Amino acid sequence: MFPGAKPWSSSEVPAPGKARFFAPSWASRNPVLEKFGLRVDEIRKKIGMSFQGGALFGSMTVGENVALPLREHTHLADSTIEVILRLKLEQVGLEGFEYYTPSQLSGGMKKRAAVARALAMDPEILFFDEPSAGLDPIIAAGIDQLILELKRAFSMTIIVVTHELASAFLIADRMLLIDKGKIVAIGTTEEMRSSTQPRVRQFLDRIPEPEIAGEMDYLQMLTADLPHSHRASGKRG
Repeated sequence: MFPGAKPWSSSEVPAPGKARFFAPSWASRNPVLEKFGLRVDEIRKKIGMSFQGGALFGSMTVGENVALPLREHTHLADSTIEVILRLKLEQVGLEGFEYYTPSQLSGGMKKRAAVARALAMDPEILFFDEPSAGLDPIIAAGIDQLILELKRAFSMTIIVVTHELASAFLIADRMLLIDKGKIVAIGTTEEMRSSTQPRVRQFLDRIPEPEIAGEMDYLQMLTADLPHSHRASGKRG
């Protein structure tokens, strides 16, 4: 996890260790967080986030959504912001859609608009959360191509969270598999394909979890106490 990728309050002390992020390393044991907090704010401005559902504000036009980070974090003139938002929309294939509202866009177009907003501040790191979720295969392929175009066009790190194996192997240079909150494998796409690690093979080969002898299924677990309730209600009756 990169520092600044999640909100921190001024009362939180980072775990012991060091992190390197855009600048020389700094110790995270330091309890004096005033300057550290300022550093985190600057780091956040270098990160773009494209949310799974787009997270566009429905009361704003597409252009206003894209312009929002610029209006919040810069002192640019309105005319300059207008030029930037049009450029960002053009980069994601939405040229001419700045006056549309999110409700007028398709699912794939909402994803692209969200990417345009994530690009507004020219981030050094761009996060995607399940970019192809909820899209049909053709539209999802278009989002994959957009990510590849961004990789070629800009010198930025792109981090994608996805369960879509076809997308992952297409767009990734390096892959990381997390299972129950722990990293179980990391490597290039070819290293992942050839991995013999059992959990990796189970995930890539789509092998279901083995049944555990004597384990109740989910419905049985939910209704395990139901007979006792019936008996209790019978006694009351």
